Amino acid sequence: MNRTTAFFFDEMSLWHSAGAHALTLPVGGWVQPPAGSGHAESPETKRRLKSLLDVSGLSRHLHLRSAPSATEEDLLRVHTSAYLQRFKALSDAGGGELGPQAPIGPGSYEIARLSAGLTLAAVDAVLKGQAHNAYSLSRPPGHHCLADSAMGFCFLANIAIAIEAAKAHNGLGKVAVIDWDVHHGNGTQSIFEERADVLTVSLHQDACYPPGYSGEQDRGRGAGLGANINIPLPPGSGHATYLQAMERIVVPALERFEPELIIVACGYDANAVDPLARMLLHSESFRLMTRTLCLAAERLCQGRLVLVHEGGYSEAYVPFCGLATLEELSGVRTAVDDPMLEFVQLQQPGAALLRFQEQWVERLARGVSD
Repeated sequence: MNRTTAFFFDEMSLWHSAGAHALTLPVGGWVQPPAGSGHAESPETKRRLKSLLDVSGLSRHLHLRSAPSATEEDLLRVHTSAYLQRFKALSDAGGGELGPQAPIGPGSYEIARLSAGLTLAAVDAVLKGQAHNAYSLSRPPGHHCLADSAMGFCFLANIAIAIEAAKAHNGLGKVAVIDWDVHHGNGTQSIFEERADVLTVSLHQDACYPPGYSGEQDRGRGAGLGANINIPLPPGSGHATYLQAMERIVVPALERFEPELIIVACGYDANAVDPLARMLLHSESFRLMTRTLCLAAERLCQGRLVLVHEGGYSEAYVPFCGLATLEELSGVRTAVDDPMLEFVQLQQPGAALLRFQEQWVERLARGVSD
């Protein structure tokens, strides 16, 4: 099925940096700085994904768009004024550590506002019927950011900002956020944990990040009790386990909740060669998870689906995972073959480990349904 897919991207989003120098020379404001020596959150994963979309020909089938930055009013619906002032001041001063594992460089405040703006515009385009679905290549990412603190490479809560803007301007009611980044979506959870109108579901490697966190027992609080679901999966979980979790936990949760819009915190760091996790997904995993949510969105919310780029730190493999995702979103298949697919498929769990993982998911499913 061919679909109208909007793709939101801006070159400046790749210029966010953890430092102010290129090699040993200051770069000023006119040359893209590096992400920082050895820094995992490199722009190259995103740049190579965009390049692959172009050279594969898929870009010709997407509605390529940029967007204005999120306004201060947009940011203040989610973040405290004191935090935003601190963020801007440190950015204007040339950068530094804004929070745990959250270094910034000069101009990071403005670039983060642009990243949030891309997400906001992607949601707006789908809600207004300008596109069947949308993908925002946002950078820096946002799902770890709290209302008053940066952490884990995240400085503004892109998805939360977009949700609140859509509620303010488009009358959006219930929205579901499915986070398949390999790290727990703690920022999104904390912002919405007392809200019944936002379902948050996080599939993540158990105890990976934030360090030691599982979240199995955290179901939301107050009015939001039951509207937060965590699916901590054991290290080494692969293709079959993720698809089982989607089928047994995610889709039933969506059907019970009946959202008007589904947003995916689309990290690719559960891939088998990511340096910051130990999961075993491949490009077909992301294709089939996307297909699952496309079908759910068609049944539940007129196909309204937005994917927002989060983590993923393998410069060699993120592009193939992202291409498969966008092929599925748009309904267009290119001639590109994933050169690592067969290798990663050979690394999938053996029968004994797979049975253990299946039992793990079934236990989580029972806990959610109780």
